[in-house]
Amino acid sequence: MNQSKLWTKDFIILSAASFFIALTFYLLMTSLTVYAIEQFNASTSMAGLASSIFIIGALVFRVFAGKYIEFIGRNKMYYGGLLLFMIASILYFIVDNMSMLLFVRFLHGAAFGLSATAMSVAVMDIIPNERRGEGTSYYSMSIVLATAVGPFLGLFISQHASFTMIFVVCLLFSVISIVISLFAHIPEAKLAKAQLDEMKGFQVTDFFEKRALPISAIIGIIAFCYSSILSFLSAYATEIELTEAASYFYIVYAVFILISRPFTGRLLDKRGDNVVIYPAILLLGIGFIIFSGAHHHFTILLAGALIALGFGTLQSCCQAIAVNEALPHRIGLAISTYFIFMDAGMGIGPFLLGFIIPVFGFRGMYTALALIVFVCIFLYYVLHGKKKSMNKEYSQAS
Repeated sequence: MNQSKLWTKDFIILSAASFFIALTFYLLMTSLTVYAIEQFNASTSMAGLASSIFIIGALVFRVFAGKYIEFIGRNKMYYGGLLLFMIASILYFIVDNMSMLLFVRFLHGAAFGLSATAMSVAVMDIIPNERRGEGTSYYSMSIVLATAVGPFLGLFISQHASFTMIFVVCLLFSVISIVISLFAHIPEAKLAKAQLDEMKGFQVTDFFEKRALPISAIIGIIAFCYSSILSFLSAYATEIELTEAASYFYIVYAVFILISRPFTGRLLDKRGDNVVIYPAILLLGIGFIIFSGAHHHFTILLAGALIALGFGTLQSCCQAIAVNEALPHRIGLAISTYFIFMDAGMGIGPFLLGFIIPVFGFRGMYTALALIVFVCIFLYYVLHGKKKSMNKEYSQAS
């Protein structure tokens, strides 16, 4: 019975630490574009880069984190990443030009990539195999809460205090994540010499888990689309004069994920991948269509609910799929592969979309992104869904 226990002390502590790390990420992600424009007169695309270069830093260091985590040790990588995360939080106080801001953001992202990868690997090890979908859904709820609290906190502090206060709060969250992590046990991998030797190569396949690539490619495209909301929601809401509704967008987003997560994870474990993924992509596409044509408060909030049911479900369930596809000793690589693609989509999105907005406008951009999401239904079928359908038919025939 104990082997299938999910809510252990270590699971709860690491989920809490994940919340404070993600809270820092989302708080800064939604406020750095305004900071760069107001403090350094940055252009829209450069302001988007200031926001997204954090993710680029995380992406670069995840490539190496996934490969070397078992050599370095999960504890060393985790606490080293958290310490660097705190140091980067301190450096914001001395930033005095755009170049330095970009450097600090990249460093902060690198620290996030190291600590978050080590944390995810440890949590996946703690979660019982037969409850992986459910456990991943619950664990990622800490990130979901951060997506609601972070942007809301960023807007609140910006309206009532200076950007310096935002950096103070982020530093506080960094310290809290370190302190509470000290009370958790992070399991180290027990690998045979043959397994370690297999991971010592320096080919492309030694940095990525091939079995996790199909589902990771899907989440990368989906994350690219979602980054448009994360980075440009405030600007879009201002243009269409719905700023009040936009301030509640992430609250609605979080509420609907908190309601759906316990069911979607269990459904993935019991009924398979396709039963969850196809409806999630469809709901996300519909959410983008409604969002692109929003003219009053209700449509913004309705879009938030549908996007939550779509992207929120895909975010956790695709991670569980990536882990399930990998061999036990390559779970670390599977997780880093998954997040590399998701980070790439999130990081590249704001920068590229910053060039598209002046040409097509916000509504045109969100309509185009809705079409891309719908195309992902076919892409998922080709890369992963068809295989799962064939496996199900084979098992039923047997």
